[in-house]
Amino acid sequence: MKIVKIIAAAVLVSTSAAAHELTPTYPELRPAFVDNVLVTTMKMWNRRNDTKYYEIQVFDSEWKKIPFASTDKIIKIGYLEHKTFDVYIREKDAKIAEFICTVSKQLKQDVISTGVKSKICSRIR
Repeated sequence: MKIVKIIAAAVLVSTSAAAHELTPTYPELRPAFVDNVLVTTMKMWNRRNDTKYYEIQVFDSEWKKIPFASTDKIIKIGYLEHKTFDVYIREKDAKIAEFICTVSKQLKQDVISTGVKSKICSRIR
């Protein structure tokens, strides 16, 4: 049993964890061109070669979904590519909005990948 734990630890240490990145870490909301709406610009970098679709989400402090608008709710971004997108939140929802997140999405027919989801969040100031 001890040898199994040692082998498992060696495998975990030798593998690299590649995920995507989302910046800024602490985005600031600013007035949008529409009344009572705030906006922030986010930048994502895809470091996963097995995933090219990511869903944008906004949550409050209790991880309940907050309504928002963006050009796309699911964005397509290739391996090692950058993508910039805007997130629009109503002023009344901005008071409780806490996190902007991106979550990797796997294709159903994708049987090669590991199926590991990555979720990266930025905390709204």
